[in-house]
Amino acid sequence: MIKYLLKCKNKHEFESWFSDSIEYEKLKKKNLIECIFCETSAVDKSIMSPSILGKKNKVDNIMEDKEFFQFKKDLQKIKTFVKKNFDFVGDKFSREVREIYYDKKKKKNIYGTISSKEKEELEEEGIGLTSVPWIEDKEN
Repeated sequence: MIKYLLKCKNKHEFESWFSDSIEYEKLKKKNLIECIFCETSAVDKSIMSPSILGKKNKVDNIMEDKEFFQFKKDLQKIKTFVKKNFDFVGDKFSREVREIYYDKKKKKNIYGTISSKEKEELEEEGIGLTSVPWIEDKEN
């Protein structure tokens, strides 16, 4: 696992974990990394100093590991809940969400994939969305 300090075009800074630098590059290329504050996909890595372990830092890193694994566990619970209670619509998400939004009688919970452009179009129509980091089931 690798942690990067990220910065969006609006100068918001936040940290994010990736399994490795290749995963970061792959997600960046597909515009799947978003600012947690303004949701723009114009995000780049910022300069970050490496973590050097010494006696003092070992305790801090143990706490960071515990926090990370708790965060990962919480994300896994969310994923399990969503898969159990929502219908997966895949890449037809934007079409399905429009049908639900404009046909007030049609109520159902859905999840799927969406491009940054489709997300912007939906937001312009007044359709708010929530993104959840989707972690892999495999152990790292």
